[in-house]
Amino acid sequence: MNIRSVFRPLRWLAVPVALALTACAPAPIYQVTPGTVNVIPMQVAHSPEQFAKGDVIWGGSVIDVRNFPDHTEVEMLAYPLDSSQRPQTNAQAQGRYIAIYTGYVEALNFPPGGLVTISGQLNGSRSDSVDQATYVYPLVNVTQSHRWTAAELRAGHPDIHFGVGVGVGIH
Repeated sequence: MNIRSVFRPLRWLAVPVALALTACAPAPIYQVTPGTVNVIPMQVAHSPEQFAKGDVIWGGSVIDVRNFPDHTEVEMLAYPLDSSQRPQTNAQAQGRYIAIYTGYVEALNFPPGGLVTISGQLNGSRSDSVDQATYVYPLVNVTQSHRWTAAELRAGHPDIHFGVGVGVGIH
């Protein structure tokens, strides 16, 4: 008996299983438009004039929130986004940026370390400092914003494992 004859009856399962696992991933929350530039904050910081007024979809972890009389600035540490536009904090950070919201934003709704995905338009840059180092922050005027809950971050990641042998899992 060869290995092909063992798995031949299971071939019909391949497509349904692949479709089922793909269906678990939530759809992206923001649509990419013709004006959307595929660039990371670090690239914009090096040449902000090249990407002026481009639309971006960025996500990351909240560092700080500062309220002003007519707007709020949320300092973010950017991370790559998955296919559902969730920040992937297990990946390497892609630089910092400042998300600018019109009006007042409650700082308690954006706690340090909270994960957010924004859609907005680049609006220049600003030099400031991170500790003792000078840093250039891209500025993004936010048009849409989504704060991720723990349940949303887990969604689309089924706790399914395939393998042969014996294992013990504690959840």
